[in-house]
Amino acid sequence: MTKKLRNAPAYIFLTIFAVFSVFPLYFMMVSATNTSQEVLGSKLLPGTNLLENFNNLVAQQDLGSALYHSAVNAILTTVLSLIFCSFAGYGFEIYHSKGKDRLMAVLLLAMMIPFAATMIPLFQLFAQNGLINSTAAVILPTISTPFLILLFRQASRNFPHEILEAARLDGLSEIAIFARIYLPTMRATYAAAAVITFMAAWNNFLWPKVILVDSAYQTMPMLISNFSSGYVTDYGALMLAVLIASLPAMVIFLVLQRAFAEGITGAIK
Repeated sequence: MTKKLRNAPAYIFLTIFAVFSVFPLYFMMVSATNTSQEVLGSKLLPGTNLLENFNNLVAQQDLGSALYHSAVNAILTTVLSLIFCSFAGYGFEIYHSKGKDRLMAVLLLAMMIPFAATMIPLFQLFAQNGLINSTAAVILPTISTPFLILLFRQASRNFPHEILEAARLDGLSEIAIFARIYLPTMRATYAAAAVITFMAAWNNFLWPKVILVDSAYQTMPMLISNFSSGYVTDYGALMLAVLIASLPAMVIFLVLQRAFAEGITGAIK
């Protein structure tokens, strides 16, 4: 009993901060069912305006097209990032050398360059090659990131090299070793990388806003921005759009949260 009383302040502290953390999500879900005036009045109880908010949303914005383009961009970015960054991380660690360490240092320095500094040259490059308003223009700058390469490289340090030597003696090619041994062993790291990449790609706003000039190619973050930029904003419909945009990333994280924690922990070790 004494131990429980001693831990009571910690439990109270964590409970308070948990409430503060969950409250924005609760308010977003409740606001999606209320009218614009009720949202502005900070009503904290669910309402009956959900269907009307949905009708207003689809009447003013092409919700289906935005969901489709966001899904295509996020899925392709995630799949290609996992392929290229895992290959790179595998190569950096399994075929380790001082030259690769120097190259990795250069990649890490590239993380310090703000995207705004490279955005204009990137736009000019894609415009010259006729890739404006294309999926390729959205995903190509993001399919290989220094952070994911570092994540896979760090995780590869725990990979047993004895298995590699045994597989090579058995006559397996490097591609076969990667696909049949390395990839299944690193499932937790792949899950962590998938969560990080999918959430970043799904929520990406600035670069798609620049490269997707035609509104027919807009993604969910762009739809929300366009929806809230008018003279009169329907906050009930806006909060419903935010809720719909948040659901895929929330589902991905909830499904893969255990593997995400294991992958991040393994990479840190």
